[in-house]
Amino acid sequence: MTEINRKLVSPCGLYCGVCAVYIAHRDNNRKLKEGLAKVYRGEVHGKGRLPGSENLSAEDIRCCGCLSDELFMHCRQCEIRDCTQKKGYAGCHQCDEFPCRHITDFPMTVGKKVILRAVPYRREVGTEKWVSDEEARYVCPECGNKVFRGLAKCRQCEAKLDLD
Repeated sequence: MTEINRKLVSPCGLYCGVCAVYIAHRDNNRKLKEGLAKVYRGEVHGKGRLPGSENLSAEDIRCCGCLSDELFMHCRQCEIRDCTQKKGYAGCHQCDEFPCRHITDFPMTVGKKVILRAVPYRREVGTEKWVSDEEARYVCPECGNKVFRGLAKCRQCEAKLDLD
């Protein structure tokens, strides 16, 4: 197994390696960055705006992983990461209080769904297998294109996706 990038191993269960913000920044994908800024500002039909995102621009779509020194604005203020650090845990999978109010109050529906799926799984199989399985999960079953968490349609073949 290839060595995992520990900066991408988020405490909450939202593995950063399949995060759209991380991927857009890693690949310097301007079009994806602009689209994500619109989603977070609430300009995309059916998507809710995150508080504090009114003036978010494509330049703000940057992150090198939850445990890196360069965090997306919403990741910088993450109560889950702060909580696990205060408790001395690598993640929620080590906490007996899971799911706590930080999870039940999580502002993004897809994120909350993934956290509730991923944390018990990480607890069961360990971090390395969890990371490997998250990487394998986010692949279009029709064309094999790597995709990111929350995507409803493959950007290559347009197949409908329900991977979260």
